[in-house]
Amino acid sequence: MDLRPSPLAGRWYSAQPAALQAAVDGFLAAAPPVTPPAPNCAVVGLLAPHAGHTYSGAVAARAFRAVQGQAYDLVVIAGPSHFHADGPLLTSGHSHYATPLGSVPVDQAALAALQAALTQDGRALTPLRHDHEHALEIELPFLQRALAPGFALLPLMLRDQGQARAQALGAALALVLAGRRALLVASSDLSHFYPQAVANQMDAVMLAAVAAGDPAALLRAQAEGRGQACGVGALAAVLWAAQALGAAQMTVVAHATSGDVTGDYAEVVGYGAAVFWKC
Repeated sequence: MDLRPSPLAGRWYSAQPAALQAAVDGFLAAAPPVTPPAPNCAVVGLLAPHAGHTYSGAVAARAFRAVQGQAYDLVVIAGPSHFHADGPLLTSGHSHYATPLGSVPVDQAALAALQAALTQDGRALTPLRHDHEHALEIELPFLQRALAPGFALLPLMLRDQGQARAQALGAALALVLAGRRALLVASSDLSHFYPQAVANQMDAVMLAAVAAGDPAALLRAQAEGRGQACGVGALAAVLWAAQALGAAQMTVVAHATSGDVTGDYAEVVGYGAAVFWKC
């Protein structure tokens, strides 16, 4: 087993399995149930933040509560590449991700299929080993506690978050995931280091675009400075993929900022959670 070692355990969340399990379970228990927009709706995708669990865990739990107890064969986590510029679109070069709660296998067949779908239009996927990216791993303990065991992972990190890249990735993901029990997770925080009132305004713009199912509006708002999300391209790609897979209802289920945890509202980071439904 070629494990990607965790650079986050003991820093972004507890390195002790029992403590981590208790913390994640506590966040999930405190999150209210998510009501589907209609009977027989299925969750296709989620938006979840990716700060340390102390800061954004309560918001993330609001998204993962919507899939608690459900079974998926494959989970795609798409987020930004904060640190690595080895290519415009990155994935893990390891066979498994490690967290204190156990290991999660990378679905090599799905990865190869996505690579094939992307290279048809000249876009490629670069594997990365021993990465320090937190945006993907931070979601794993929630998935490990919320979902039925047995899912595999398709990890994606976008350095290029422009519309062409995001739209191509969304289309390729829809091809690869068609007919599979798959969950899409967009890992993104919202505004960074603005006063609380400004952050709330900017975040409202982005979450309105999410609720409208309008990935192009997300990208425009970011380009024009009316809103901000560090994983805007990943979120747009997930929205495009989810819609191609039949998701037509987007529900924003939570918003908060780091100031709501720390009490310091001078410079905050915004967090949002949303659920994408196929009904």
